[in-house]
Order: sequence, then structure tokens, then C-alpha cells
Amino acid sequence: MKRFLFSVGMIGFAILGAFVPEVLAQEEAPVKELGDLVKFGLAIGSGLGIGIAAGIAGLGQGRATAAALSGIARNPGAAVRIQTPMIIGLALIESLVIYALAITFLLQAKI
Repeated sequence: MKRFLFSVGMIGFAILGAFVPEVLAQEEAPVKELGDLVKFGLAIGSGLGIGIAAGIAGLGQGRATAAALSGIARNPGAAVRIQTPMIIGLALIESLVIYALAITFLLQAKI
């Protein structure tokens, strides 16, 4: 049942991703024509975006580190084989936060 619901959800996201860009596509308004409500939305969106990204990345890094340390505690001989993939995984998680930071700077440049 879970697999079926997952499949239906993925198909729904695919359909949404296929049709939403055409519906929401519009020409970009010059910065001078942006209203106060739009500026407020951009400020809130950029602030919440980086906050959520950093918070979830922190949780992910904590879980990855805890799992690696648990594996090393169970088998100290495998420490080198566990440590390298863990560091690569942490770097990839951190890169997602850096992308969120770049998007935040781009949104704040429009304010």
C-alpha cells in the first residue's frame, strides 16, 4: 500500500511539474513596479528559505554523524572506510545550504 501511495504521489508531482511552469509563466516585472506586498513576500520567503534549509541540513548532518559514529563504535576497524563517505556526504549536505544562501541573495536583490 505504501508503495502504491508513493507511486501515485510521484506521478502527481510529475504532472504538477509538467503543467505548473506554463500556468505561472509571466514576464518579469521591473523592480520599480513591485508592490509593497510583493517585497514583503520576497523578504519573508528569503528569510524562511535559508532558515529552513539550514535547520534541516543541521538535522541531516547530525543524523549522518551519529550513524557514522555508531558504526565506528561497533566496528573500530572500519573507521577509515566509514569516515571518508561521511565527510563527502556532509560536504554535499552543506552545498545544498550554500545553494539556498545564493537563492536568498538573489531574492533579496529584487527587494
